[in-house]
Amino acid sequence: MVKQVVTTICFVLFHCIISYWAFMSSCSVHSTATTIPAIARYFGTKGRYEEVNPYLIDDILDIKKSLVKLPSLKCYAIHLTAVIRHGTRFPTTKNILKMRKFYDLVVRYASGNLNCLWEIKSNWKMWYRDEMDGRLVDKGREDHKHLAQRLIRWFPSLLTKENLRRGRVKLITSSKHRCVNSTIAFRAGLMEGLNIQVELEHAVNDTLMRYFDQCERFVKEVENNKSALEEVKYFNEGPEMKRTMEKMADRLEVPYANITDDSVEAAFYLCAYEFTIKGLNSPWCQLFDKVDAEVMEYSGDLKQYWKRSYGHEINSKSSCILFHDLFHRLDRVVAQINSDGVVSEVVTVQVGHAETLIPLLTLLDLFKDDIPLNSTNFATQQNRIFRSGHIVPYAANLLVVLYQCPDGIRMGVRINEKPLTLPGLSDSVPLYEDVKKHYSALLGGCDQETVCKIKNS
Repeated sequence: MVKQVVTTICFVLFHCIISYWAFMSSCSVHSTATTIPAIARYFGTKGRYEEVNPYLIDDILDIKKSLVKLPSLKCYAIHLTAVIRHGTRFPTTKNILKMRKFYDLVVRYASGNLNCLWEIKSNWKMWYRDEMDGRLVDKGREDHKHLAQRLIRWFPSLLTKENLRRGRVKLITSSKHRCVNSTIAFRAGLMEGLNIQVELEHAVNDTLMRYFDQCERFVKEVENNKSALEEVKYFNEGPEMKRTMEKMADRLEVPYANITDDSVEAAFYLCAYEFTIKGLNSPWCQLFDKVDAEVMEYSGDLKQYWKRSYGHEINSKSSCILFHDLFHRLDRVVAQINSDGVVSEVVTVQVGHAETLIPLLTLLDLFKDDIPLNSTNFATQQNRIFRSGHIVPYAANLLVVLYQCPDGIRMGVRINEKPLTLPGLSDSVPLYEDVKKHYSALLGGCDQETVCKIKNS
């Protein structure tokens, strides 16, 4: 009996040693043979749209009509407003500097027999340049071109040649080059999808699409206030991130002091950008296992939560101007329909940033967990609703659709082309008047000038 137990223990230990050796020799348990990194779902705001809708990997123009259930077969769409994040972009200069610093550390000081380390040192070159600074990449243009063509398939009665010719389709964008170029790509997708060439100019409107820059209270209390993101700081100094940094140091065989939270963030970005921009499962991805990736995702989600979402009330209130812009437009459409007039603005496309979408979705009370995200509840937030990669990947979109139905005008909402039910409303496509009643406090208040005014202490 004793001999049998000893044999079992030896067998288990042998396999543990073999597994550890295999892990260390290849950097992680992930294989570089696969196209998609095993940790791609954890990239947060640096993630691909295809990770949210995997069916697009096989057919980028596919739509899932079966997901949308209308109250009646006699309902038909009369208006669409789409608020869209820009497409895939290069890293910002700030992150390029972090990535370059980490790359230099790896090349100079990392040692060992890791396969991925050999690949990085021998075959990978630091190709990111400061002047790239968040600019749209080719994949980002494709993101918007294909989204436009899917929206034609989703709403064939709205995105028509006739509506384009008559100026009933409006394009609005942030002034940032990645948004302007995304808008141009979206327009190209419409033209190609409808096989038409017409004049369709875009309007630049930072008051709407970059409202967060112009909200004084938000800038003072959150954007320029380090204490507003204390929970992120505490998490990055906490046990989960410390263990991730130690594992990174062990893999690279460098002193623990050489690896910081900026180091692992830079490595994570290198993995994410190589994949989203070039479609590569790069050797950088092999520096992380699943637990590491979950820690990195949570750190990113904490930042979005406290800087743009439920962490501070002013985060969502800063979007009051975009909220009112949406409902004023919908009211105008309803009034035109009720007076038997022609809808003057059948489709409105507004292109902005993750920072444009998240506060607005928060104001609408979407993706809200019962327990707030903080620096100490990583372990209990594994099933959280607030996951930035699921909400605002590149080309993320909020689609608001008005339908003419036998019992009146109804409103449907979709996030990334997936329908959802607004909180507090039982119907997935409720009557528009019921939506307005639900948000009556915001519609009657939420004045941008008032909420953004700096309060005197």
